[in-house]
Amino acid sequence: MTNEYDEKQEGDGSAENPARVKRPFLGVIIIIAIFGVVLFFFGGIGSRDFPAPASKWQAVFLSNNQVYFGHLKDYTKTNVALTDIFYLRVTESLQPGSLSQPSPELVKLGGELHGPEDAMYIPKDKILFWENLRADSPVVRAIASSTQQK
Repeated sequence: MTNEYDEKQEGDGSAENPARVKRPFLGVIIIIAIFGVVLFFFGGIGSRDFPAPASKWQAVFLSNNQVYFGHLKDYTKTNVALTDIFYLRVTESLQPGSLSQPSPELVKLGGELHGPEDAMYIPKDKILFWENLRADSPVVRAIASSTQQK
């Protein structure tokens, strides 16, 4: 008389081998690890996720709530370069209790006290998103007006 335990031990193929069950799982883990290493070292899709046209102006929104306008270029795995940079400066009335609204002013980067060059290298992980600006955008018209005055 044989019991159920003895039948599984005889190797008739009815019982699953635990080593066979673990092998496909281990293979999937190895493939995922290799894929992750390749993406990490070669940048994968991340090196092409800023296909900004050079002829258009971009608005770049950063994680510190700042917005810069310029041309995105020179993309690396971790950084992008922004050139021809402008930003908005909001000036408020110095009079206490004044009812005047704050007025935004478009400022060209470079005239600040520390004298930066007209290029900014931004880590990609600090960029929330960016947008191409239309030619009839108020920002693009203000930039065109500013560059014609010089």
